[in-house]
Amino acid sequence: MPGAEAGLTTGALARRLGVSPTTLRSWDRRYGIGTTVRTDGRHRRWTPDDVAMLTTMCRLTSSGVPPAEAARAAQQTARAAKGAPADEPPPPAPPSSAPEPAPDPGPAPVAGRSHAAGALPLGDVRQECRGLARAAVRLDAVAVEEQLTGAVREYGVDVAWQDVMVPTLHAVGRKWASSGDRYVEVEHLLSWHVSTVLRRSTRALTPAGGTGPGPVVLACVPGEQHTLPLEALNAALSQLGVPTRMFGAAVPVEALTASVRRLGPAAVVLWAQSRSAASLPLAQHIAATEWGVKGARRQPLVALGGPGWAGRPLRGMVRPGSLRDALDTLARAYGGGGVPA
Repeated sequence: MPGAEAGLTTGALARRLGVSPTTLRSWDRRYGIGTTVRTDGRHRRWTPDDVAMLTTMCRLTSSGVPPAEAARAAQQTARAAKGAPADEPPPPAPPSSAPEPAPDPGPAPVAGRSHAAGALPLGDVRQECRGLARAAVRLDAVAVEEQLTGAVREYGVDVAWQDVMVPTLHAVGRKWASSGDRYVEVEHLLSWHVSTVLRRSTRALTPAGGTGPGPVVLACVPGEQHTLPLEALNAALSQLGVPTRMFGAAVPVEALTASVRRLGPAAVVLWAQSRSAASLPLAQHIAATEWGVKGARRQPLVALGGPGWAGRPLRGMVRPGSLRDALDTLARAYGGGGVPA
């Protein structure tokens, strides 16, 4: 029997792939996607062929392929690499009388809600969310970015944000809240790559010259650090050909007021994630800011974004209910050049 030099231990392979040892053992029992090489102490040793097959398995599950289907494809790929017929049936999984432990995100079922120990509470979502969640929990940065880029390319920014990015981000947040300080690194990695892909999808545009409308200004209110929703709106507006000026997190009142006077924007979006940060006096002050010659002054349309504005009076302002609503409202405001004073 080959000794320890025959290949990687289960723990070493798990670290290399970014999955748990429990997942590798579960894939072996469920799908027969394991190794037959063991030491005299009956410990698994994973050969380079095994590593290649499991790397394919991880790549496929990260793209949203159901684990059972991914296992069959990985086995077929491995047999083809060895010169075996592609349609040769895979060897049966070894029998086991022991109860099967719950795997983490790799073998989570596609339909319905997953109760696996490391799985995110996604519920009924697009298949892309499941692949993205598996890659994020494994801290597989390459797969996360590939999934996000593919979603934007296939659906556009608005659908990718609402149907893929937001459900996965919310699932990570719920998992973090329910498990203490665990999964913080998953949220940070996922948020970073969401931001990266959104910025990569944003075009820098110049407003029409002369008497044309100014750009749409996007800013978080003072004290607000959550910028991802504004980044999604910024990218989606640029794809519609609407120029923007993105100021990001926690914009001071004086800076925001000065920028509105300088730019003469068609609209100003104020984002507040928390109720404590949402300031109606600030919103009213921005809405009352005027520019232009006497007799033809204009004011910006003020759009209030984020749950912090819930239940607040909105006279003279708008509060879009979704990214699509915001895009429609802001595109009309830019086309109309703002609001007459």
